[in-house]
Amino acid sequence: MEEVKVLGFWVSPFSLRVEMALKLKGIEYEFIEAQRPIKKCPNIIKYNPIYKKVPVFLHKGNPIPESLVILEYIDENWKDGTSLLPKDPYQRAIARFWAKFIDEKCLPEILKLCYDSNYEVKVKAMGELQELLKLLENELMKDNNKIFFGGENKVGYMEIVSILITYWLGVMQEALGVDILNKKEFPNICGWADKVISFSFMKENLPPREKLLAIYKEYAQPLVPPNNEINHTHK
Repeated sequence: MEEVKVLGFWVSPFSLRVEMALKLKGIEYEFIEAQRPIKKCPNIIKYNPIYKKVPVFLHKGNPIPESLVILEYIDENWKDGTSLLPKDPYQRAIARFWAKFIDEKCLPEILKLCYDSNYEVKVKAMGELQELLKLLENELMKDNNKIFFGGENKVGYMEIVSILITYWLGVMQEALGVDILNKKEFPNICGWADKVISFSFMKENLPPREKLLAIYKEYAQPLVPPNNEINHTHK
């Protein structure tokens, strides 16, 4: 058996992306839970000295960081079985584009909303995130390239990448007590999320919601107005 290891953290959707891709491909691997704090974990510093974060994928001793890069490596190296990315070159390009959109546009706002202690920063991040989700909502409305639905009725690249939005975001907003992603404003995203989560493969591999929610309730910064604003509303 080839040496395949994943250095990750169970609460990370990015670590889970890599595990899901390996399971979908039927590749055996060893999961190594990173020590906390992750940025000071010796193995993380050794294998991912630039970003100092999970996941790190180890294949034959060669480290590869960043979940989107790892997913493409897995798809290219193990061609047998289920393909992660679409076969059509155009659809592959579009899938890569929207994956980067999730990680490079949506993720920074999600992190600010979840962990920043400044109320104004959090409110602005929530507004920015909703505007970004509108772009994704409109793209899903087109439904003309099928990249968001695995071609037809299967799990693929975008289903795996999307768990930040389709699963984690719902947990985060409940922990924070905010309403960002709802069926009234985002029926297409919510419908897509319901479909993604309904796949038996996804159900079997997603962490228990209540366990994840407990973590975010402990570490996320709630959206609470400054005292002077609260007092002002009662004058």
